[in-house]
Amino acid sequence: MIIHYGQVLGDYLFDVFVAKFDFWLAFGLVAQLLFTARFLVQWISSERAQQSVVPMSFWFFSIAGGLMTLVYGIVKREPVIIIGQAAATFVYVRNIMLIVKNHARGSKTLDS
Repeated sequence: MIIHYGQVLGDYLFDVFVAKFDFWLAFGLVAQLLFTARFLVQWISSERAQQSVVPMSFWFFSIAGGLMTLVYGIVKREPVIIIGQAAATFVYVRNIMLIVKNHARGSKTLDS
């Protein structure tokens, strides 16, 4: 019985990752890697600062991975991905706008 389930799992993984491999699967995997990389840069930055920080690169990785995942969702007609990434991308862009705005405000204060 265990061998049967192992074969079923093997067949499933082969079907998902090998038999159906095409440009869009590769595109989606790259999108997911970019999206995941944001946590790596956040972790490294936090370790260096010895406190939790969110570097600007976190938001750029979020936008790049999020937009690519959104495109993947649109092409694959996945409403869950489309809704989730469309809303999240707005949040990523807004965070960058706030950071830039506050940085500009801080620069004006320092120059005054």
